[in-house]
Amino acid sequence: MKLCSRCILDTTAKDIWFDENGMCKYCYIHDEMDKAHPLNDSNTKNLQLLIEKIKEKGENKKYDCVVGVSGGRDSTYTLYTAVKLGLRPLAVHFDNGWNSDISVTNIKRACDKLGVELITIVADWQEFKDLQLAFLRASVPDADIPTDYAIYSTLYYVASKEGIKYILNGHSFRTEGTSPISWTYMDPLYVKDVLKKHSKRKSIKSFPHMTILKLLYYIFIKHIREIRILEYINYIKKDVDEILKKELDWQYYGGHHHENVYTKFFQSYILPVKFNIDKRKTELSAMIRSGQITRDEALSEINNNAYRCDNETVNYALNKLELSEDEFKEIMGMPPKKCTDYKTLLPLIKLLKLPIRIACSLHLLPRIFYLKYAK
Repeated sequence: MKLCSRCILDTTAKDIWFDENGMCKYCYIHDEMDKAHPLNDSNTKNLQLLIEKIKEKGENKKYDCVVGVSGGRDSTYTLYTAVKLGLRPLAVHFDNGWNSDISVTNIKRACDKLGVELITIVADWQEFKDLQLAFLRASVPDADIPTDYAIYSTLYYVASKEGIKYILNGHSFRTEGTSPISWTYMDPLYVKDVLKKHSKRKSIKSFPHMTILKLLYYIFIKHIREIRILEYINYIKKDVDEILKKELDWQYYGGHHHENVYTKFFQSYILPVKFNIDKRKTELSAMIRSGQITRDEALSEINNNAYRCDNETVNYALNKLELSEDEFKEIMGMPPKKCTDYKTLLPLIKLLKLPIRIACSLHLLPRIFYLKYAK
């Protein structure tokens, strides 16, 4: 197994490559993002101009932006930052049936203390369960993306319905990094093909289903823009935790994205056991690159602390999914597959490399979309 000379990503990420000095693809992506959003006066000015534009587009409206909230650190701080910058966000939560008690409490406290209205879109449990089971039976390491896909679709749907032009995304390349494509991939064709091949249910009705045509409509007709606002600020994880605890009485939930019980089950049991994937490597690598921890500290965390959830979480998940032990053993024993074993839009994305690059340069799409998928 080859390890990056700068971060701790390795060849368990099948799409990784290294330069002659041993530095990996995802370190290059980080540096490109850092060039686009350096922590200097110019970046601060760009943020101020962006905030003014959001306010201008939202003038005489009840809200000027949409913020997706999960109760986790990143989304809560994005909501907090939006309010502190003088914006009028509408908080949107997608409930897939797996919320932890901590996440529900965190969302309510944040919205109450910040004076922000909350909309919750609740998925039909049977429908969403079928979608999650289809991805488990597809034997891919992307089996948590139904939630990400639904959140993404819901945010654009609500923004369009409310006439809001900006969606504030809570991702930070300085603390979360960029997940390898071989670990996490999402597009509507992929979701549709997995559902077709591994479920009797052929359509989704309880939450918005994003398609390429819908996305183009939202971007070019409705002029909705997705902004990763944390890219403009010096996002230090340990400092953010203290701010959220002090200002919003926020509680930590024990692991990256563990505010959602299914994500905790999938990332800290199925991924390491079946796929030999430890998603902490992405987050820790990002923090190495941004100078928040040392490489030795990250390696110590990975080597000395096994990433495994407790048996109680596993049993809870299996009961909720109505999976017997034999069915789960069968799923865990299936040969691992990858997203490209199914129909995806990746070939089209590669073909449209130039127009995607132009769209990103015009801020119609996030820059990371070109760097990760098209370049």
